[in-house]
Amino acid sequence: MSVNPEPSREADSAKDPDTPVADVRAMRRAFGMFATGVTVVTVGGGSPHAMTANSFTSVSLDPPLVLVCVDRGAIMHGCLTAEGSFGVSVLAADQEGLARHFSNRWRPLGIAQFDAVDWRPGPLTGSPLLAGTLARFECELWRTYDGGDHSIFIGRVLSMEQQDDRDGLLFFHGRFRRITPDRSEVSA
Repeated sequence: MSVNPEPSREADSAKDPDTPVADVRAMRRAFGMFATGVTVVTVGGGSPHAMTANSFTSVSLDPPLVLVCVDRGAIMHGCLTAEGSFGVSVLAADQEGLARHFSNRWRPLGIAQFDAVDWRPGPLTGSPLLAGTLARFECELWRTYDGGDHSIFIGRVLSMEQQDDRDGLLFFHGRFRRITPDRSEVSA
């Protein structure tokens, strides 16, 4: 019996950072195994825009920073770069319709995309903030980093509001999901 079997050539190529992942769909499915929250990222200004995003996370408490990743080919990429500020609305479990609306490529653009949505302009940036969401952030663009086919936008949080009484909307395995009742508790 061998304790340390000799690695196969496949194992060697999997460790090689220059070996491309051949199956992009398989990679997308594997990434989809990580459950995320769902947000709508917005910019105000002369041509307001919004997009649904699950690539949002907190970065730092001091200074208060968040990040969102945006495809370089997305309309939002140019809007966010030009505007220099943005809003983030964290969706509640019952707001799947908002997520679908702002991910629909055929919705109206500009201010018209907000016609059927309850929102208000953020007091500091003018970015649209959606009503009834779990949390809302206004951010100024702090840094931008290359992320391959995406850019990683880091925003400094200027203002925030939150509600604690509802569950969040999740995205998992390519579908919107809701939190199910607790089955076990984690003890400290």
